[in-house]
Amino acid sequence: MTSSNTDCHYCLQSLCGRKYALREENAYCVSCYDSLFANPCEECKQPIECDSKDLAYKGRHWHEKCFKCAKCSRSLVEKPFAAKDELLLCTECYSDEYSSKCFHCQKTIMPGSRKMEFKGSSWHESCFVCQYCRQPLGTRPLITKDNENYCVPCFEKQFAHHCYSCKKAITSGGVSYHDQPWHKECFVCAGCKTQLAEQRFISKDEYPYCVDCFSKLYAKKCAACRKPVTALGGAKFISFEDRQWHGECFRCAKCSVSLVGQGFLTQKDDVICHQCGST
Repeated sequence: MTSSNTDCHYCLQSLCGRKYALREENAYCVSCYDSLFANPCEECKQPIECDSKDLAYKGRHWHEKCFKCAKCSRSLVEKPFAAKDELLLCTECYSDEYSSKCFHCQKTIMPGSRKMEFKGSSWHESCFVCQYCRQPLGTRPLITKDNENYCVPCFEKQFAHHCYSCKKAITSGGVSYHDQPWHKECFVCAGCKTQLAEQRFISKDEYPYCVDCFSKLYAKKCAACRKPVTALGGAKFISFEDRQWHGECFRCAKCSVSLVGQGFLTQKDDVICHQCGST
């Protein structure tokens, strides 16, 4: 601006016919204004005079000609840029130095563009798709196989085994029985329907049974206590003709001495030791 009727607020010299600048409604000659108020340029450290454009970013100031990329020196005026460790970089230089690479295409994910994060890797949104149907996965449930991602329907169609019981796809875990896949929750006792995936079971006529049900339904009864006789867990049992005994139940019917590993005699339905048989 040019004044015709005032004095500089600082040096009191007439501004008549001279350029001046206003600050808080006070007029200053250009020299006083620059010495009092001009911001130092971050690049060249010289004051940014009132007749120069002052470009500011986060409290720092640059001459228009000094506002440039710290790496390639291209002007950043009216262009997108990024800051790193107080340095200003054009988007290309920032991407080369600091931006992550897409796991799929290995190209830079440019600042400001949307990216997806999965298992510690970054993806372009357009690259994060089902390997089979090529539809975007976004935040949908997915399954990974051989470093490729699939939406659940495509994975089930291409790879999943189907449960022998319910015929639905098995996407994780599962149990194999008679070379057939089962969901853990479908692999149950044929008798009481208790899940068998985490416990011992016995197969009978191609059906699995828990120990209790098998014992109740199929195990022979001890001739002494009438409870089921099984050899599960290494338990000992004695068999004679068409009868069985638990090891601890195979005793003389008269004196109760154990007959395991001993000779014995039969007396009607009883077994007795030799001593009791000779009296």
